[in-house]
Formats: sequence, C-alpha cells, structure tokens
Amino acid sequence: MPITEKVTLHALPPSHPCKAVGAALEYKEIEYEWVDLPYGEHIGMMEEMYGEGKTRVPGLTIGEERVHGSTNIFQRIEELSPEKPLYPEGVADEVREAELWAAGDLQDFGRRVCWGALYFRPECLGRMNGIDELDPAGTDFAMKFIRSTWKYHNVTCEKVAEDLGRLPGMVDQIDGFAEAGLVDGENPTAADLQIGSTVWTLATVGDVRPVFEGSAAARVAERYFGEIPELVPAGAFPASWVKLRA
Repeated sequence: MPITEKVTLHALPPSHPCKAVGAALEYKEIEYEWVDLPYGEHIGMMEEMYGEGKTRVPGLTIGEERVHGSTNIFQRIEELSPEKPLYPEGVADEVREAELWAAGDLQDFGRRVCWGALYFRPECLGRMNGIDELDPAGTDFAMKFIRSTWKYHNVTCEKVAEDLGRLPGMVDQIDGFAEAGLVDGENPTAADLQIGSTVWTLATVGDVRPVFEGSAAARVAERYFGEIPELVPAGAFPASWVKLRA
C-alpha cells in the first residue's frame, strides 16, 4: 500500500546514514523530500523536531509522525511498505544484527577515520561540496571546523590509529556477511545499505581504498552508491597506521 502522506528526510550532505536512508526510500519507491540542515545549527533543529537528546541526523517525518535514526527509519518504512523487503524472509534476524553492527560500530568508525584524514588534509574539506581545493582562508575555516568535529565525535589520533588497524578485520567480517547471504545478493537488504553507505564514505580516503579492493564491501558500496571518488589523497595518515588485508 503506497504511503500517501508527505515524507521528508532531514539530513546533512556528507552523512552516510542519511545516504543509507535515501537509498532505502528510493528502493522502496517512496516519494520523499531531502532537506539539508545547516551544519552546526542542525543539532538544535533536530532536537526541536525530534525530541530531547536526538541531535544527530537522519530524521524522517511521515505526515505528523517523526522517526529518528537510520535503524528506526528502516524498520518503520518496512512496516509501512513491506513490498521489496529490506529484511528478507529466512535471514531477517541475521540481517538486522548485521545492520545494527553497521549502524553502530562501523558508522562511528567511518566518522573517526574520515574526519581523522581531513584533520591532516583540511584543504580537501571543500571536495565534499564540489570545490576541488580550498584557498588559504577557506583552509583556515576548515581547520577550525574539523577540530570542532573531533571534539564532537571524541576523535583522537590514538583512536584513529587503532581503527585503521581494525579495518582489515572489519572488511573480512563484511565478506562473511556476504557468504551468509546477508549482503551482496540480488536485491539490497538493510545491511547492504547501512554497510555500503559507510564503506563508500571510507573509501573516499586514499589511504584506506586499497583495503577494500576485491571485497564484498566495495561491491556493495559501488552498486548502491555509485563510483567512489578519491576525495582525500593517500598520504594523509602516517604509513605505519594503515594495515592492509592479508
């Protein structure tokens, strides 16, 4: 049964969970409006719309109903539009477990690594908005902005180095999901879209692109989110931090 009420996705342009929700809505053929919130101001705006403590995107309104967070949104649109299921019969519980991992550990990992790379290459921040390279004044602004994201997401060099060491194992874990039929199949699952959006974002960092080569993670990311550009050239991280797959 089609959704007849107006559907609006409140988002930020670089947000991978927002990309995941957008892809799910499109797969379900649900008409919606994507509304970008102003970065920084979005925290107060999200709380005002979705409730105390709900400061992060995405948020979805369906008529007067408000749904906050990508996993909640996925489950709600599955209830309202069960055709083309995101949780296929027979593996639904396993897909949900993989989705929760992707929406938790993997998403946080993606934020730290991407903002970590931009800390060392702040002039590349403009590439998220189609500006090839920021000028010196723009780079000054980018440096201040990126420092604020490190504080907001509790990023440290120690955590980023630890994350990079864990990345090969996470890619192997996604390959395991594919072998179990939870991702990389004929049709997308909730796990495909949650994993693919974060992997797409991670692989824009040149230092980590080689870790994904030939993996199910890379196939899923490109299938559902398109060709992956290199937005932060290799060399942002010290070479000793980056570990390749065996």
